[in-house]
Amino acid sequence: MTEDANIEILLVDDSEADVRFALEALKEAKVKNKVHVVYDGESALEFLRRPGQRRPDLMLLDLNLPGLDGREVLADIKQDPLLAVMPVVILTTSRAEEDVLRTYALHANCYITKPVDLAQFVKVIQSIDAFWFSVVKLPPPPKQG
Repeated sequence: MTEDANIEILLVDDSEADVRFALEALKEAKVKNKVHVVYDGESALEFLRRPGQRRPDLMLLDLNLPGLDGREVLADIKQDPLLAVMPVVILTTSRAEEDVLRTYALHANCYITKPVDLAQFVKVIQSIDAFWFSVVKLPPPPKQG
């Protein structure tokens, strides 16, 4: 596990139970990164576009959100030059092939179906942490102009 608390994750999920589950999995996986949580697509885009704030290093995005759904959020992010390079991991309950194909067409970096039990969820979170924060070189945050 990475010990770098300077890594920031944005978790976007409308289910309080799934958010608690994800946060518990991050705790169990001993992920030390800072996690921000928002519960809908509009709030995700507002968070990403806060003036003077750095962009998260990674977004965990659910697809089925109220208002702007995850697909619309992903499309918006990937069309914005300041956000497009931020890795977006789809973390959803959907197993639909159409969702997998559509999100990759929208340039999602990864598609993961949420496990139903905590032990498997911890393994998934550990894999995300190990891959994105230990193996992959992440793009630097954009310079604030």
